[in-house]
Amino acid sequence: MKKKYKFKKKFIISFLLLLILVVTASLIYIFIINKPKEEKKKEEPVKEEKEVIVIDYVKKINEKTSLDTKFLKWIEDNYKDSLINLDKILEEKEYSESLWHDVTGYSYKVLNDLFNDKYKDMSNIKVLETKDIAKLDFTGDISLSDDWYVGQAYTSRNKKVYGILSEDTVKIMNDSDFMVVNSEFTVSNRGSKMAGKQYTFRAKPERLNIYHEMGVDLALLANNHVYDYGKDAFLDMLDHFKEYKIPYIGAGKNFEEAKSAYYIVLNGYKIAFLNATRAEKYIMTPEATDTNPGVFRCYDTTNLINEIKKAKEESDYVITIIHYGTEFSHNLEKVQIDSSHSYIDAGSDMVVGHHAHVLQGVEIYNDKPIIYNLGNFIFNGATVDTAIYEVRLDKDGNMEYYIIPHIQSNVYTSLANESNKQRIIKDMNSWSINASIDNDGKITKK
Repeated sequence: MKKKYKFKKKFIISFLLLLILVVTASLIYIFIINKPKEEKKKEEPVKEEKEVIVIDYVKKINEKTSLDTKFLKWIEDNYKDSLINLDKILEEKEYSESLWHDVTGYSYKVLNDLFNDKYKDMSNIKVLETKDIAKLDFTGDISLSDDWYVGQAYTSRNKKVYGILSEDTVKIMNDSDFMVVNSEFTVSNRGSKMAGKQYTFRAKPERLNIYHEMGVDLALLANNHVYDYGKDAFLDMLDHFKEYKIPYIGAGKNFEEAKSAYYIVLNGYKIAFLNATRAEKYIMTPEATDTNPGVFRCYDTTNLINEIKKAKEESDYVITIIHYGTEFSHNLEKVQIDSSHSYIDAGSDMVVGHHAHVLQGVEIYNDKPIIYNLGNFIFNGATVDTAIYEVRLDKDGNMEYYIIPHIQSNVYTSLANESNKQRIIKDMNSWSINASIDNDGKITKK
């Protein structure tokens, strides 16, 4: 019995030991061997904080150009990245005002005007849209006088502007970005003919609607017929042009107004127009003074040269338009040549003339064109060659010059057909000094 008991006891002890061993092993396995591994926290890469460098381009450009910091700050605020782009350009080029057009689309002259709020009063400036090629067009003499050929034909033919101008011609004028005409008549219902004048021209105010039909943007009044019916009619004319919203230059209620330029902004460039007259052999049309109305004269070129210099300081281009030359002659007066040269020497970028009633030649002086006379455009019943002078301005400020030949006949002006076009061009080449007009009408230097 004792042996059995001892055996049982041993067995129980062994079993218990084995059980303890199994439990211990299980616990070791559960809590030690098979213990869930703690997930290592992913270490985010340490971001290196880059130092942000803020470049003061206003200060930088100021140091390179000495331009006013207020102006540069205004540029920075209004023309995004323009100073950054200018700074890049200045790494390779020296500073010049022309660079502003490259980075903003506007010349320095225009930007400076905008900075100084010069365009709040838009009475003497017109801002036009930018185009790949913009066109400025000029005609010679126009008379819409009621008791003269054109006014009568306009009324009797009852076709509006198409009674006196061809559709092609009207299209050229209306497609122009800026159309300039020489307006050679007064506009009033008042006044008496000036004593001693053989030809006097006066139109009713409503005739100015014809200019709207033509697409006229600027009328030139420095000529020998705007004062044909005296002071009251002359002053009425100025008021009626304002009433019909047609800007004018070359005449005024006083000298300040008569000599003033008209400006446009075209393709980002500022262009000034000036107009004066030296057309009369026997001077009858009054000259504007500080206290009296009249036209802007240039028999003595001093005042006009001063105005050209002033306009050049404020503008990228100056166009000077003169009423001069010998009537009905293709030959140039010496004074036309000499004075035109002096206007270009003073800063004018071209000179355009009319008054001779016929076409005259062209000259390129110091790489600037002088169109000596565009003659009559739509003036009377004679058959005469005429032309529209066209300036084409691209976005880079380059100009090309063209003659577009026309013929006035039977109080009707129309685009010349091909044979007449080549004949007119050939004639103009024969009268020109050192310029050549090709078969397409393009003017270049010989």
